[in-house]
Amino acid sequence: MEKRNVLDSIKINIESHLGEKVTLKANGGRKKVVVNSGIIEKVYPSIFVVRLENDTQRTVTYSYSDVLTKTVQIVFAG
Repeated sequence: MEKRNVLDSIKINIESHLGEKVTLKANGGRKKVVVNSGIIEKVYPSIFVVRLENDTQRTVTYSYSDVLTKTVQIVFAG
């Protein structure tokens, strides 16, 4: 039950920064780290959507468990 509370707190934290600029560091596999900047566009019960800054047509989605397991690191620009 405690893991659920941690995921809920991650979701609430990301939801409070909705519409703000963020920098994402994602594990790309095979010792690759992908760094992207964008804006948190939408928040859903299990995922959140980030519209990338360099390409306005491209969005990426991540789950809250990605943040929990540190597959994705979020740096808020505010």
